[in-house]
Amino acid sequence: MAGQRLIWLVIAALVPLMPAVTACGGGESATRTAAKGVNAVRIEVTPVQRMTVQRQVELNGTLVSPDQASVSSEVSGVVREVLVEMGHEIKPGQVLVKLEPQELELALRQAQSQLHQTEAQLGMDGAGQTEPPPDAEISTIRTAVANRDDARAQATRASQLMRQGLLTQADYDTTQTRLKVTDAAYQSAVEQVRSLRASLQQRRAAVELAQKKLNDAIIRSPIGGSVSERLVQPGEFIRENTPVVTIVQMSTLKLKTAIQEKYAAQMRPGLAAEFRVESMPDEVFRGRLAYVSPAVDQATRTFPVEILVDNSDRRLKPGFFAKGNILTRTDENVLALPDAAISTLAGDSSVFIVNQNKVTKQPVTLGARSGNLVEIVTGIKGDEMLATTSLSELADGVAVAIGKKGSAPASEAGSPASPDGERGGRRGGGRRGGRS
Repeated sequence: MAGQRLIWLVIAALVPLMPAVTACGGGESATRTAAKGVNAVRIEVTPVQRMTVQRQVELNGTLVSPDQASVSSEVSGVVREVLVEMGHEIKPGQVLVKLEPQELELALRQAQSQLHQTEAQLGMDGAGQTEPPPDAEISTIRTAVANRDDARAQATRASQLMRQGLLTQADYDTTQTRLKVTDAAYQSAVEQVRSLRASLQQRRAAVELAQKKLNDAIIRSPIGGSVSERLVQPGEFIRENTPVVTIVQMSTLKLKTAIQEKYAAQMRPGLAAEFRVESMPDEVFRGRLAYVSPAVDQATRTFPVEILVDNSDRRLKPGFFAKGNILTRTDENVLALPDAAISTLAGDSSVFIVNQNKVTKQPVTLGARSGNLVEIVTGIKGDEMLATTSLSELADGVAVAIGKKGSAPASEAGSPASPDGERGGRRGGGRRGGRS
């Protein structure tokens, strides 16, 4: 009985030593198992890359003509001739429409006749004389002055005869009355001349207005551009302010759009813009930011901007919808990864950092895209190695083996490795042999 108890005590003492013995005896086997990648996910890796990012703000807007004129008639009349058609290129001052001028010519002659009558009353000979003579030289005033002076002389003699008793009271009163009448006639003549002087200016203005209306019977274009609408026909009677032709400027267009409030600090005149239109989807058009509104719309939280676009080839048309970007600034040496290294689930993006044969899941924030590279805004430092394959099989702490399918796995994924995994696999094999 005592012997059996001794045997059990020996066994109990040896049991704790068995793992150590097993480890010593099986160490080489365990190393081979790890080296062969048993229970490890085979992956490829990539270092963090760098790229240059062109920062931009998206735009959606409409092309419009910077100068658009609805040309109207300034006078009434019958349309005699329309000299343009829709789509015609127009130069400033070019004749668009002609109206029948006969009635306007008669009105001009009437105004000229009334002007000549007033000039004659003021003693103007009309031979280049632009100002009326002095009042003393005008015939009506000269006549009034002569009558007044004669009446004064008669009144003076009548007073002398009255004192001598040689003139009756009735004759004396007659001379005094005549003096008052001539004084009044003189004042009336002076006022009439003043009225004629004012009327002279009015008559001249009437002649100028009649001449302008006659000139307006020929309707000219105020701007250069293209005819977008022809609104009248020959023989049609039109009234004042009736639109006859609509002209749009085509050589330069404006792209009107609205930018979100958060980009207000980045918008400034001179920034380049690129956009496409639906009718020519494969071609990129360019312009320059010209005008930025100082106020934000409180309802939409956006502010208007206008981009000037050269359209000398007339390929773009007002009304086109444009979609593109405003180029704000260029950032160099930005951290970036290929698409293959990024796992996105439910809108959250992450990468798997490889270190010491294991991976660590790291959330990242994505930024701009250039080709197959995506900017990493936050989440990595720039010196990591990241998995690019088998991302769906990875999780925090999962063991990995670096190398392409069919190649020897690396023993240490944390060691420097190239994306192709071949050199890293050979280095891993050398270390494994050294430890064994």
